[in-house]
Amino acid sequence: MALLADGAATTALHSAIIDALRAVNDPELHRDVITLNMIHDLAIRDGDVSLRLVLTTPACPVRRDFQEMVEAAVQAVPGVRSVRVVLGAEVRGSGPVQGKKAVEGVRNVIAVASNKGGVGKSTVAVNLAVALARLGARVGLVDADITGPNIPTMMGFEPGFQAQERGLRVQDAYGVRVASLGFLLPKGTPVVWRGPMIGTGVRQLLHDLQWGELDYLVVDLPPGTSDASMSLAQETPLAGAVIVSTPQEVALEDATKAVTMFEKLSVPVFGIVENMSYFVCPDCSSRHEIFGHGGAREAAEELGIDFLGEIPLDTRVRSGGDAGKPVVAVAPDSPAAQSLIAVAERVAAKLSVLQYAGAM
Repeated sequence: MALLADGAATTALHSAIIDALRAVNDPELHRDVITLNMIHDLAIRDGDVSLRLVLTTPACPVRRDFQEMVEAAVQAVPGVRSVRVVLGAEVRGSGPVQGKKAVEGVRNVIAVASNKGGVGKSTVAVNLAVALARLGARVGLVDADITGPNIPTMMGFEPGFQAQERGLRVQDAYGVRVASLGFLLPKGTPVVWRGPMIGTGVRQLLHDLQWGELDYLVVDLPPGTSDASMSLAQETPLAGAVIVSTPQEVALEDATKAVTMFEKLSVPVFGIVENMSYFVCPDCSSRHEIFGHGGAREAAEELGIDFLGEIPLDTRVRSGGDAGKPVVAVAPDSPAAQSLIAVAERVAAKLSVLQYAGAM
């Protein structure tokens, strides 16, 4: 923490500001901002105070409230005339894991998984990545569903557009770095690969491409406990996994299996998302729980993990996925987008808490 002071700034005022900030706790980490080294570039001139509040993630769900808490604490110090707090963020990377190869330049790898197809896993993965990018993080998205790559279409790329090029290249869309085997496969081309080849394909997507410096790399896994999921979890240090389910009993049974798989592989599970949770009629505003409701929350409670949120059925989510326009990007104020952004914030916050706990 640097102190810039002119002749009017006194050591006593500086000490009083530091003491005041020791009373401000990070709402997620429950430690004070001085101990967490979150205060940078503290400057005092004639009673005017400026500083940077450096968060553990730009997607902090309480960032504005946190900023106001710091401003109020400093403003209450006698001798302070004005306060200016600038928000910043430095995402901590997941630590090395023996026997696993980190993805070069990537601080945290987040898996999005389900044990059942058709629950909207890819939709959640795409919008999670776009939401994190819109919140200010450096984000990548890997389509690890080798035999059924949908990410190109959902992110606005023509399937097979790199077919005539020499090898696969990472592309940019909506502020996200994206890679998929679908970039090389014209629409309708099947991928007929055995298990070991799928595992090799996932490794190449992670380690043979130029991802650059990323805070989060979101990996859209295929349904089930397949070779892609096993290879990723066993060979790459995963920061954690997000499990996607719908409210039906059969989907929740499969979600439980996915949670169990990651726990057996010593991968933290951030929690469960309930997709297609309910539908609000646009004409009468009445709510309909088409597939039931609340099952994912109950499953999370039974499993002792977090419930990350419920995503409503919304035609804009479907049409946006078909048109390559993620709802978080094109309709950010819609209820579905707001729910997905909230999920992204909770995942980022959960990751920060786990990292801090592991560092203690």
